[in-house]
Amino acid sequence: MRKYVVAGNWKMNKKASESGSLASEIVKLAESSSHVEVVVCPPYTSIAAVAESLKGSAVKLGAQDAHWEESGAFTGKISVSMLKDSGVEYIILGHSEQRIYFDETDENVNKKAKATLAANLTPIICVGETLEEREAEETKAVVKEQLNGAYAGISDEDAEKTIIAYEPIWAIGTGLTATAEQAQEIHGYIRGLLTEKFGSVSAAKVRIQYGGSMKPENAAELLSQPDIDGGLIGGASLKADSFIGIIQAVKS
Repeated sequence: MRKYVVAGNWKMNKKASESGSLASEIVKLAESSSHVEVVVCPPYTSIAAVAESLKGSAVKLGAQDAHWEESGAFTGKISVSMLKDSGVEYIILGHSEQRIYFDETDENVNKKAKATLAANLTPIICVGETLEEREAEETKAVVKEQLNGAYAGISDEDAEKTIIAYEPIWAIGTGLTATAEQAQEIHGYIRGLLTEKFGSVSAAKVRIQYGGSMKPENAAELLSQPDIDGGLIGGASLKADSFIGIIQAVKS
């Protein structure tokens, strides 16, 4: 059976007390399902509070980034082992905002992915193009370069343990929306790249999320596409009812 994954990226929102309450509300509303994995990714300062709220539930805990080194003089950074010790099971890597605002590189995403896999955690590796790149018809070239960089030196077996989030940056918080067909075109292209790199068996096991402003209103149409295996949800994950609405769309 196809296993979807819906992850809420809370970005720089919610203090610890607010995060704990939101997580509790999501737990209360999210009925467990054998074919939907639910993940919430709060800010670092809220991880402990959210971990407490998720105890005993099927909802999983994620983080929004990590450093690839185990420890050392990296002021302001958090290691994979620190996150694992706090109960984190998933880590978002290479998010478009990290790439745009903080000069994230494909090489660093690769190092973070390897560190995450070595700790037996699941990396959610983000790829996607800007509006300028889309208008210049560079979408596939950009996605290919990001994917090849992120997966350099990663084995077929480890690739199967990863999740990819396709983020059309031009469709995030801009009012512009990718159609289900546009999203599927790139998801299918990503699946093809994975097949070339790791073979069809491994490629089929990698789940590809859509990260371009998925909402309860458009979730069902997007998720009906053959290569869209869930969503990386931004704004709609900050309210329990809208986040649950997307999860229910997956179940339907």
